[in-house]
Amino acid sequence: MPEQPMELDQQAKAVLDAVCEQQGLDTREQAAEWLLRRRIRRGAQGLTGRGRALYEVNRRPTQS
Repeated sequence: MPEQPMELDQQAKAVLDAVCEQQGLDTREQAAEWLLRRRIRRGAQGLTGRGRALYEVNRRPTQS
């Protein structure tokens, strides 16, 4: 996949540097990839419902 350079503002650089520190990564590029993969995983979990609690539905007969 071809690489395309991006201009980052100071806030984005600070976030990527913090991710590098927290996750033990060497470069900002690795941090950006880690964040992207995390977002994709969480999005997929939201779509599939994985990780959601399931509760039994008890239907009570309606009283007239």
